[in-house]
Amino acid sequence: MSTEQKDILENRQGEVLERSTDAVAAKKLYIESYGCQMNFSDSEVVASIMSENGFSTTRDLEQADVVLINTCSIRENAETRVRKRLTEFKKKKADNPDMVVGILGCMAERLKKSLLEQEKLVDLVAGPDAYRDLPNLIDEVGTGQKAVNVLLSRDETYADISPVRLDKGGISSFVTIMRGCDNMCSFCVVPFTRGRERSRDPQTIVQECQDLFAKGYKEVTLLGQNVDSYRWNITNKGEIKNKALPTVNFAQLLIMVAKVSPDLRVRFSTSHPKDMTDEVLTAMAAYENICNYIHLPVQAGNSEVLKRMNRGYSREWYLERIEAIHRIIPDCAVSTDIISGFCAETDEEHEETLSLMDIVTFDFAYMFKYSERPKTLAERKFEDDVPEAVKSKRLTQIIEKQQAHSLASNKRRIGRTEKVLVEGVSKRSEEHMSGRTGRNSMVVFPKGNFEKGDYINVRIVDCTSATLLGEAVEN
Repeated sequence: MSTEQKDILENRQGEVLERSTDAVAAKKLYIESYGCQMNFSDSEVVASIMSENGFSTTRDLEQADVVLINTCSIRENAETRVRKRLTEFKKKKADNPDMVVGILGCMAERLKKSLLEQEKLVDLVAGPDAYRDLPNLIDEVGTGQKAVNVLLSRDETYADISPVRLDKGGISSFVTIMRGCDNMCSFCVVPFTRGRERSRDPQTIVQECQDLFAKGYKEVTLLGQNVDSYRWNITNKGEIKNKALPTVNFAQLLIMVAKVSPDLRVRFSTSHPKDMTDEVLTAMAAYENICNYIHLPVQAGNSEVLKRMNRGYSREWYLERIEAIHRIIPDCAVSTDIISGFCAETDEEHEETLSLMDIVTFDFAYMFKYSERPKTLAERKFEDDVPEAVKSKRLTQIIEKQQAHSLASNKRRIGRTEKVLVEGVSKRSEEHMSGRTGRNSMVVFPKGNFEKGDYINVRIVDCTSATLLGEAVEN
């Protein structure tokens, strides 16, 4: 996932979907997304389902017959923002009593009773596996009932649904390859809100990528809570489910998607250190259009903390995977996630996180203070005993170290020529364009005659800790 995509998904007040149709639909849907890229992708599925049932999407809240908010429970501040937004919708509903307000996704499953009955902020609740049921739930609300479906599925992948693409003229899109998660990291709510892991038919994934490329998209990001554990027609024990069908693992899927076209960039998110294989790395090295970028969350640099987190690997294992990445893909960028102040973390354990950062020198990192989430193993088993002031101090040290590493990483690109996919006009200057390298670095360069979606070569001449500055050169 790119830094810009992460900023969009984490920081803005919500993403609104719009779809143009030849016929004017009788009803209007307004939908916002918060949190991870999986929620953003799910909202496109929801828009498609609703479209098939007579709804067109609108950017104007005042026109909406149905308002849906797709939510995240990964951190407390995400839930706080969603509650604030739902309160705003409740005020709108006072002026338009017939408007249906619903909540989708992870927060919906976890807080269904509170949101429906106690706070009375919503009319319907639909979990991540219940989106096909939304038209029925809306009908139930029309009869004066509160409608709920948060049942989790072992089979639902929405593989047969063609998502509505939200960004008209876009060049990059998410493609969900699997749903749910079988890892039980002690700090994480995802297994409880999204259910067990199941992989999507690879042929439907390839077809979706082919359709996107035919529509002018130049980049796809394959999504899963743990893409490395993607396995089609294979059980968790490695047994073949149907001997009449082929088996496909993640490395093989990567190659299938890369073969759609050499002009279609392929990214993926997120990898898990315990499951990333050399086979995946070898596939990346073999295809130029599979981007040399891996997001590999470490979370902590101390083995005992990792054990309390139930991550399934040690500090030594993680460093061995980093060594393999750089051995097989020498110019690969690596980003990570880091949590400061996890339960019982000592100063010495925190120092090991800092030392691991110095060894790896990540190109980028998402860094957070530990936020205890209800129903997780950590809530039941451990005490959230690191004081907030200590968490904040440690997080500041982590951020400062990462900023230095990011700047050093970017300085090493000065003088190089990078292949850049143009994303559009720079946010800070209409005289400049911006785009990304295969290593996921943002590059800003003079506008010239370049168009969104062009591949161009840019010589890097300067940088900040977040951005490369360059000049276009002849391809």
